[in-house]
Amino acid sequence: MERCRVPSVVKINVLTVPAEQREVLEQRFASRAGAVEGSDGFEWFELLRPLEGTDQYLVYTRWRSEEDFQNWMNGSMKAAHGGGGSGAGGEGGERPKPAATGSTLWSFEVVQQASPKN
Repeated sequence: MERCRVPSVVKINVLTVPAEQREVLEQRFASRAGAVEGSDGFEWFELLRPLEGTDQYLVYTRWRSEEDFQNWMNGSMKAAHGGGGSGAGGEGGERPKPAATGSTLWSFEVVQQASPKN
């Protein structure tokens, strides 16, 4: 294992998803392809499906810095989610019902990493 020169930031969004909404959630993520990849400082994305014992999906993103993540959150992510507003009577029609019933954001700093030996 080698120590990172500049620590990246990992954000894991823990989404509680009822069994009947799993396909809906996965389709929504599939249709968002490319939505984050062009963001400055973005390094990695993974959607992790639970195999057993939980109804929680993990949305893993890795960023060059906390500032890059915050810029994305306050910019293109906020715009893609209707400005982040949750009030009634929003413009532009009804937004689909969320597939997740709960969400928690975990934050980590990468202090060590390893890759396969080639």
